[in-house]
Amino acid sequence: MDEVSGVVIGVSVLLGALVLFLLLRQKTPKGKEQPAAEKEGHKPADDHKVNGETTGKTSIQKKQKQLQRSRKEKPQQHNFTHPLLAAALKGHSGSISCLDFSSNGKYLASCSDDRTVRIWSTKDFLEREHRCMRANVELDHATLVCFYPDSRAFIVWLANGDTIRVFKMTKKEDGSFAYVAAPEDFPKQHKAPVINIGVADTGKFIMTASSDTTILIWDLKGEVLASINTNQMNNAFAAVSPCGRFVASCGFTPDVKVWEVCFSKSGDFQEVTRAFELKGHTAGVYSFSFSNDSRRMATVSKDGTWKLWDTDVEYKKQQDPYLLLTGKCEVAEPCRIALSPDARTLAIACSTSIFVYNTREGKEEERFENVHGEHITDLAFDVNSRFLVSCGDRAIRVFHNTAGYRAVVEEMKVLLKKATNESTRQRLQQQITNAQNSLESVYGKSK
Repeated sequence: MDEVSGVVIGVSVLLGALVLFLLLRQKTPKGKEQPAAEKEGHKPADDHKVNGETTGKTSIQKKQKQLQRSRKEKPQQHNFTHPLLAAALKGHSGSISCLDFSSNGKYLASCSDDRTVRIWSTKDFLEREHRCMRANVELDHATLVCFYPDSRAFIVWLANGDTIRVFKMTKKEDGSFAYVAAPEDFPKQHKAPVINIGVADTGKFIMTASSDTTILIWDLKGEVLASINTNQMNNAFAAVSPCGRFVASCGFTPDVKVWEVCFSKSGDFQEVTRAFELKGHTAGVYSFSFSNDSRRMATVSKDGTWKLWDTDVEYKKQQDPYLLLTGKCEVAEPCRIALSPDARTLAIACSTSIFVYNTREGKEEERFENVHGEHITDLAFDVNSRFLVSCGDRAIRVFHNTAGYRAVVEEMKVLLKKATNESTRQRLQQQITNAQNSLESVYGKSK
């Protein structure tokens, strides 16, 4: 009996051991697979499925596509609205650096780092669509642009080429017009970055000014006629007068220096002579501007003032320009000033805002703030003093010059009281009526 019990117990132990062994063997593979299962359990983005699709992978792909799309998209255009905003000229895909009106008043040229120059029709300013011609700047881009006096050609300053390129209007076979670059650019001459260019209205010379102290006078074929050392430590701005006789510059010193470019009666270049200086500011001058007849100049300085000058003087007899008016203004770099062709109003651009003053009393008439998304790079009145235009991002803003219309009304009313001749009185009254009608039209549309 004891033997039988011992056998039973032995068999039971063996069976128990066998069962335990089998159980352990079955658990071991599952234990090894457990980490993989845990790994998969930590991948919800890959394994959670909705309608048979992996939602994690889809969301990642969407995010990647959105990121790629956002990189390709252009920066958002700066939005600006104002009752006196006549138009916003849009067409450039890059920042606009310079503007210039043709002398006949029909066109406005703009250049941008998008490698194009656009020629806008000024008669479309008040229309819904703004037509323009495009000239491509091959293998470079223009930083400055200026029309020739005949309005059928213009010059640009090349950013990388550091020289002048000429574009001329040509007629295509289909009867349309296009601007085509001349086969050769001007030779390189400047050693410092060029800050401005200009073409004399007489068509006799071209001016280029660099940021050191150099101004070059060229003929229209690309030959240097003269080099001027401004002795101002640096040039901040330079320009050719609308009459085509003078070039002027300003910079570190508180003066504006003016030279006359002299030609013989037969049209041959003779010399560049010192004409006169505008002295009165107490700090460096940022910018200046001429009236259309070159008899008035406006300056703006780091000293926080702008000044209006009478430059219709006999400088050869040592007569100095007269200071007519001084006004206070906000100044911040970059700072530009524009005097209307009729000299009745002036505008100052500081950073991204524009301030408009009348030149009769120096009163601030208008203020346009945050006009552009970037610093304002250029500012100009059209040849008829009807519009003020500015650039600083990818758009050109066109404003009604209401301050100019009001100045005409005030000035003509004063003259009307003094007039004794009936025809003169009628002419003055007509000018008053026209300016008042223009104001009513502008403010009527802005309501």
